Amino acid sequence: MAASAEPTRKTEWPWPDSFDAMIAAPQYHRLVFENERVRVLDTLIPPGETVPVHSHRWPAIYYVVVPGDFIRRDPDGKVLFDSRTVPDTRPPFSASWLDCLPPHSVENVSPVAIHVVNIELKD
Repeated sequence: MAASAEPTRKTEWPWPDSFDAMIAAPQYHRLVFENERVRVLDTLIPPGETVPVHSHRWPAIYYVVVPGDFIRRDPDGKVLFDSRTVPDTRPPFSASWLDCLPPHSVENVSPVAIHVVNIELKD
């Protein structure tokens, strides 16, 4: 079931901890560093694979090591974002900001493994 509004870090997180990326999809997310203020995840999605439904409760800087096309879907399978529909905005070694991400899956539709480092800010 999808939530009607995306949360911000100022609101209470409405989803259970079981949706956390490290719990719901540990084969795609590796914990690099964590303390009370920040969590750093190394994310690797092989070509053709779909990361199970998971969430990111903190806003983050996403540092793209190897870009690739992907489709982000809500838990019901509805497409939230398809990178193929926008100009190439994620070249290698670029960074972008994303707010909290409610439960979603990510399908790598590229011929290469997508590699991103997420620097999540907890406060």
